[in-house]
Amino acid sequence: MKECNMKASIDSIETFGLVDGPGIRCVVFFNGCKLRCKYCHNPEMWTKKNNNYTIEDLFNKIMRSKPYFKNNGGVTFSGGEPLLHSDFIIEVSKLLKKENIHTAIDTSGVGLGNYDDILKYIDLVILDIKHTDNDIYKQITGMNIEEVEKFIKSLNKSNKKVWIRQVIIPEITDTKQYMDNLAKYIKKIKNIEKIEFLPFHRLGEEKYKILGIDYPYKEKNDMDKTKCNMLYNYFIKKYKEDN
Repeated sequence: MKECNMKASIDSIETFGLVDGPGIRCVVFFNGCKLRCKYCHNPEMWTKKNNNYTIEDLFNKIMRSKPYFKNNGGVTFSGGEPLLHSDFIIEVSKLLKKENIHTAIDTSGVGLGNYDDILKYIDLVILDIKHTDNDIYKQITGMNIEEVEKFIKSLNKSNKKVWIRQVIIPEITDTKQYMDNLAKYIKKIKNIEKIEFLPFHRLGEEKYKILGIDYPYKEKNDMDKTKCNMLYNYFIKKYKEDN
């Protein structure tokens, strides 16, 4: 088949993932990302490397894990940014759909456009919210929030199920005011099934040293988990009131 000649740059594959979607997942981490988030703990995946997997390679690798998926497991495309590999993921997902395998994508919503096409083959979108304000979003990621807005429009049109993830960063997203803004912001996103808060940590700092990159948040402490839980409870109450 012609599409089997396509290749993608994949950093690693986790065959027994438990936190990147429902059930037991095969999680595929693609290389390449347009964003340069200051709290990113996978800077080694920022740039695309040599294409090392064909569609057939990846499909066969996933199929070896299929017995563990059972009723609600499946495959999650992550990264880096999987939307930079949309054509490749579409072709793999076509094969997975024939095997009735659940597909999810963990994304920041910043890819190459044409999001309608890939969303046809995805069952669940895990959307990582960086910030709701464009200026602060740009400070954190190095890009404008406009591309995310395009993705959200396609996401709403697709009517796919959505999980929201938000990293809680000291002095940036750890205030009640931001919780209020977040509740308003995600109100425009349809079919939200789950909202997760991830406390900021510095576990990826050593990777920056190895790569010779200055770690932007070296002055920050890890997010206090008790405060993170308190903010989550406040947010959920606010979110339910607004909806």
